[in-house]
Formats: sequence, structure tokens, C-alpha cells
Amino acid sequence: MAIILEWFGSVCKVVIDRPEKRNAVDLATLLDLRQAQESASRGGARVLLLTGTPPAFCSGADLGGVELGEFTETLLAVLHGFGRLDCVTLAAVDGPALGAGSQLAASCDLRMATSLSKFGVPAANLGLAVDSWTVERIGREAGWSAARYMLLSAQPMLAQDLLGGFVHRLGTVDDAMTWAQEMSQLAPLTIRAHKKALERLGGMEISMQEVEQARLAAWASEDAAEGRQAFLEKRPPKFTGQ
Repeated sequence: MAIILEWFGSVCKVVIDRPEKRNAVDLATLLDLRQAQESASRGGARVLLLTGTPPAFCSGADLGGVELGEFTETLLAVLHGFGRLDCVTLAAVDGPALGAGSQLAASCDLRMATSLSKFGVPAANLGLAVDSWTVERIGREAGWSAARYMLLSAQPMLAQDLLGGFVHRLGTVDDAMTWAQEMSQLAPLTIRAHKKALERLGGMEISMQEVEQARLAAWASEDAAEGRQAFLEKRPPKFTGQ
């Protein structure tokens, strides 16, 4: 297995574990990531934290196994898979996140990175081209100016220069785990409803009816009653996802 999966309460930590390859992903690694997504969903994760074994988050695709066909199709399935999860997905980046690494980070809802971590899409150095979903996602998440820089110059950008856009917070993997634990206390049905609405606006095939059903389910939930009661009693709410 090229993936380490650990549970910390309702936080599912997924670690790309190919340090000898600087966590470059091959087909087997992508298939392991799909299994990890399914495990997080089955286990009721409230947050999935994605990171890599040092010295990199993910240095890209393992070029020994990159071809059009099964690899690219599986990569796209993994990228879409993070958006389809009901829980928050958080990329904790410490080191290079290049090519497929930037794609994986972009597919997560939130990103925390150490200040000197690098993001980039050096496909033009290899004569390759990323899919249109990736171009649009990076454009939306990083801003079109940064996306043009990374895609058209094939040059990376530092996390500290992307703060407030692509990078939501600067910090270590431990800091990201602390943030994940904090978010795991939020109302799961609210997160589910908001995420469906966001992903629909981002181009995912989710109907407006599905978005509205998720919103109404949150309003009608026991958690909604608990949230209001906790507010009145001036105590932290205890959400169950019901």
C-alpha cells in the first residue's frame, strides 16, 4: 500500500507514503486513494486530511506510469472523489506539490501549507497537458492570474505568495490536524449542504434539487435544534449528524 490511513476521532488522515519517489503517484497509488476516500465515507469521517510523508506532499505523477487512458481516468476520478465526499477535505502541504500534487491539493476544499511549500503545474516542461477540469479548478481556487502563471510559465509559486487565495492558512501538518479537529466539531449536515452548493457552482453534476434537499435536511435536523439550544445555554453544541 502506498497510502497510510489513520483515524483520529472523526478525522481521517490519509498520507501518501512513497518518500523514495517524493510521493509521486502511479496508478496503484491512485487506486489506493480511491479506496481511502471510500473508507472515509463509510467510516463517517467529518474531515479528511490529505498529506504526504516528508520530504514532499506529492511531487507529481510517476512518469514511469503516466499514459492517457487508465491513469488519467483514475486521476480524474480521485480528484472528483474529494468533491463528492460529504465531509470537509483539507490538504496539509509541507514541501513540493507539483503537477498531480497541485491537482490533488486543488481538489480539496481547504489547503494549509508551510510558507516555503511550492505549488505548480510543470506540464509544459514535459509536453503534456492537464485536463480542462484541472485548469478550471485551479483558476477558481488560485485565481486566474496565478493559474496562468503556473500553467503557462511552468513555474511554481510559494505558498506564502498564494495565501488568501489558493492557500487558506500557513502552518505545519500538526497545525492542520488541529484545524481538522476543530472543524470536526461542526454540524455535519450543514457542511454537507454547503459543500453540495459549492461543488455545484464549481461545475460538478449536482442538481439544484439535491442542493435544496440537503439544505432542508439540515434545517429539519436534530443538530439544528441542538445548535439553537446550545446557543441559548451558552455552551458548545454536540452535533451527531442527525
